[in-house]
Amino acid sequence: MIDQPGPRREPAASRRELHSTYFVQDKATRDEMTRLRLQEQMLTRMMGGVLPEQPDPSQFERVLDVGCGTGGWLIEVAKAYPSIKLLVGVDISKLMIDFARQQAKDQQVEDRVEFQVMDALRMLQFPDHSFHLVNHRLGMGWLRTWEWPKLLSEYERVTRSSGTIRITESDIATVSSSPAHLRLNQLLLQAFYRAGNFFTAQADGLTSQLAALLHQYAGVWDPQTRSYAQQYQAGTPEWQSCYDDCRLVFRTTLPFMRKWTQVPDDYEQIYQQMLSELQQPDFLATWNLLTAWGTKGR
Repeated sequence: MIDQPGPRREPAASRRELHSTYFVQDKATRDEMTRLRLQEQMLTRMMGGVLPEQPDPSQFERVLDVGCGTGGWLIEVAKAYPSIKLLVGVDISKLMIDFARQQAKDQQVEDRVEFQVMDALRMLQFPDHSFHLVNHRLGMGWLRTWEWPKLLSEYERVTRSSGTIRITESDIATVSSSPAHLRLNQLLLQAFYRAGNFFTAQADGLTSQLAALLHQYAGVWDPQTRSYAQQYQAGTPEWQSCYDDCRLVFRTTLPFMRKWTQVPDDYEQIYQQMLSELQQPDFLATWNLLTAWGTKGR
């Protein structure tokens, strides 16, 4: 049995089923499941590991991953650092949690890794000071600007004194040799901004705010940042991942874009043009990430 923190219950009157704020309407589609697993792998490869900026990840005895999706990052952390005693992933999607549990079992880390269905935007159902590391990656898909203060205060509450709070978010790509790719990215950026997921209508409209958010709302006195840039060049393994991700993301997010921005009537033509341009021998694009982290002050 896993030695886990006991649940922290919220008042019964507020325990109602809420709709997910995730930017893909149907998280249960095969395409979205495939895209999320691919994206997990892309991020980890791009960053050079699961915790590349941390000097000694083995010091984290208890780890929480919020918005864990299919669980890939947390399982990789468990495999990379056998000394970590407990790793907990939470996500609002039962489908994702069921899949992640099976993955943990298949990869024989279920004795230390567990996954729970939980709506982090309401509360994290753990006691105060439960974890040495609280992590999330790409909350941009479900987290709106006005929800950051409450969520980060929850991160501070469940993090132990001198523990680490760590966030990784993405820019919207603005460097690409494909005009159609750039146009679709611009539509997605507009939708993110109008829906409230980005603070500004710029490509770095979320990443540019991370350090200040950690300082203001999570009790991190001296936040640090590390940026990552991955080039995707035609004919490389990285390019194949980029192509597959673009092929899926601009299908699964189309309802979200239609809700929040003006999608052109020739969207399908633009989409097909993007796929063609991505396959050209001179294709080149860049994707930027930023990780912000720091130690809880007290």
